[in-house]
Amino acid sequence: MEDDKYIPALLAAVTNGDDVEAARLAEAALSAGLDPLALVRDGIQPALERIGQQFQCGQLFLPELILAGDAATAALDVVKPRLVSSAGGAARGKVVIGTIQGDLHDIGKNVVGALLTAHGFQVVDLGTDVPPKKYVETARGEKASIIAISSLLTTALPYHEDVVRLLQDLGRRQNHFVIVGGGPVNPQWAAQIGADGYGRDAQDAVELCQALLETDEKPPLKQPLCFGTLK
Repeated sequence: MEDDKYIPALLAAVTNGDDVEAARLAEAALSAGLDPLALVRDGIQPALERIGQQFQCGQLFLPELILAGDAATAALDVVKPRLVSSAGGAARGKVVIGTIQGDLHDIGKNVVGALLTAHGFQVVDLGTDVPPKKYVETARGEKASIIAISSLLTTALPYHEDVVRLLQDLGRRQNHFVIVGGGPVNPQWAAQIGADGYGRDAQDAVELCQALLETDEKPPLKQPLCFGTLK
């Protein structure tokens, strides 16, 4: 297979929910010298976005969504160690990331974490169903600049605000930027709960984190920075 065929094939494998083929293609692509970041950015992430859109439109159902998520995870497991080694140099900043309490979805979070790692961020992944207190305690212990909250379920959204309120109650709001993302999240929600930023997808999340670390302002921002809203 020619090098330029790996990414389209990986995209197709994830879309089709073929975890064995997705992992094989990821390994083959890396062995052929392809950029691990390109595999995530151009293969895995677009496949998940396509599947998500088809699910929302009723063109496919939950089993297909789960299979695609498993295939994406299989490919990410192969690619992520190479992302860490390719980032090199001093970390740009530290990000505590997790899927909020009441939500077990992790594929979007995993892609965001992988891209942040590839761009030189140090990522502390708390997993899924993370209570607000865990975000705050970990961010404090790790001296993280950014807390990134992900969720796919509308019912879990109130816990986003609990993270912000807990930081305020502890007098630590000025120590950490708080960003939010996921299917039901939008810029209006970020502004409503007093978050510092919103990203529509994984690449937007990376640009958002970069912008926050480069700003002269300290948290909390008067208005959240929002990326990807015009795409």
